[in-house]
Amino acid sequence: MGVDGPGEEAAVSAGSSADVEKENEKASSPAPLPPKFQPDGRFWAIIVTCSVTCLLSALENTVVTTALPNIVGELDLGGNYVWVTNVFFQTGAAVQPLFGQLADIYGRRWVTMVIVAFFTLGSGIAGGATNGAMLIAGRAVQGIGSGGIYIIIDVIVSDLVPLRLRGNYIAVILVVYTVGTAIGPWVGGEIVATTTWRWVFYINLPIGGAAMVMIYLFLRVQRNRSQTAMQKLLRIDYGGNAILVGSIVAILYTLTYGGTKYAWSAAGILVPLIIGLAGLVVFMWYERTVAAEPVVPPALFRNRTSSIIFAATFLNSALVYWILFFLPVYFQAVHGTSAARAGVLLLPAILFGIPGAIIAVLLLARFGRYKPLHLFGFAVSIVGCGLFTLLDEHSTLALYVVFQMVAAIGSGFVLNTLLPAAQAQLDERHQAATTAAWSFMRSLGSIWGVAIPAAVFDNRFSQVAARTIADPAVRALFDGGNRAYENAHADFIASFPPPVRDQIVRTYADALRLIWQISIAFSAVNFLIVIFEKEVPLRTELETEFGLEDSGPQDDGAEATRQAAVH
Repeated sequence: MGVDGPGEEAAVSAGSSADVEKENEKASSPAPLPPKFQPDGRFWAIIVTCSVTCLLSALENTVVTTALPNIVGELDLGGNYVWVTNVFFQTGAAVQPLFGQLADIYGRRWVTMVIVAFFTLGSGIAGGATNGAMLIAGRAVQGIGSGGIYIIIDVIVSDLVPLRLRGNYIAVILVVYTVGTAIGPWVGGEIVATTTWRWVFYINLPIGGAAMVMIYLFLRVQRNRSQTAMQKLLRIDYGGNAILVGSIVAILYTLTYGGTKYAWSAAGILVPLIIGLAGLVVFMWYERTVAAEPVVPPALFRNRTSSIIFAATFLNSALVYWILFFLPVYFQAVHGTSAARAGVLLLPAILFGIPGAIIAVLLLARFGRYKPLHLFGFAVSIVGCGLFTLLDEHSTLALYVVFQMVAAIGSGFVLNTLLPAAQAQLDERHQAATTAAWSFMRSLGSIWGVAIPAAVFDNRFSQVAARTIADPAVRALFDGGNRAYENAHADFIASFPPPVRDQIVRTYADALRLIWQISIAFSAVNFLIVIFEKEVPLRTELETEFGLEDSGPQDDGAEATRQAAVH
């Protein structure tokens, strides 16, 4: 089955509003249980392939957190350290809508291979970096691959599994993702302690190579074979992508330097902020009125519930990275742990999301209800963020383990239930665009989830240090808060005599407390907006143009998987 041509695709986008209205008219009662779904060997080979690919991005998301202070110090990045993480998420967010469109135009297999190639190349560049600019460039290329990995895996699973059951199979990949995310801080700490930080990036090279081989061998799904190369090139929304990327870069620049290197009122901050926000408005206008085949169809945001889901995804992602990037600062600066130890102490924040996620997807498959899961998850997140405000230099191991468990369970409950809720509002043929938009909001949240607390932390550190750290020479080492993150490791803080060390520790604890207080507001907003979700039945049958390739009449299992339902 081929993909519709450009004219037909444009008509689909134009008619999306009618699809949305039709979906909203459906009864909100849960759909009956889906028919028996029997995946075959090729299906599981693809799931394993997706899992290995996901491991790449999962490791890189957190392996840098414990190694970053050492990297920043060696390459003398100073206050520019936030670009090491922000450019990774920025490029990833910017290209996700494009990869969603390319996957529809060129098919899943070759787009996935290009994505992994980008990630592997970026890892090599970052690992071999001799200065900050080269490191940031490598992270930018890595981010392109990571952003693509996020979307393409969800798209592939959505091609092969009915909506009601998707969470179950995404949960399989989630386990791999969580393991990679969980061991990332520990791996980063061990690498820094035993070899060189460069292996934080080089470790991705063999994994990337293995992933590309597996993708080539197993990811054989249907794709459009009816159009010429030129026809496919003409379908790409070049204008929309250019406007979107430019807008994100301008906004990220503002978030990175506003309140730290420059005052928020400075022209160098206000101008790019205004340009970035205006660019997003222009992007929405362009997609609605100019683009023949929009990279982000406007119909996706005309539905109330899908819009709420996109906003909730943004806020939840911001909170996740808020925690992952600043708990290690607490462990290393306030409690004086090593980078490796900080990685171990961060495990509860990651691992305890697994049981929450598994329980949630099982409940979703059984009852087809997602709103109660979202309300519960975000309510627990409010409690978790509130508990973090109690952390100080006197907190015990038991306390910060339990606090992480609470926050992780809350985020776990919504981790795999947000995307099905967004996809349920729209026709199945829009699932790639919906997934791309959802992934875009998740990645955009990751950017803000690092930039916002970083700006608050640096500013707060400078304010508290002025009255807490008595020696001006010691305060100067933190450069008005710009080097507070860089200096947040045990060896640096332990080099001071006890009275000064205590002053520094109190300053870190105070600065961190403020970012946890602000995180409560983010969690509360999330809880409030999902109250207005509308539940619709989750589809139990699948109509897709990108199912498994038919390997022949004897391969009944593959055909069953392609049809997605076996009675």
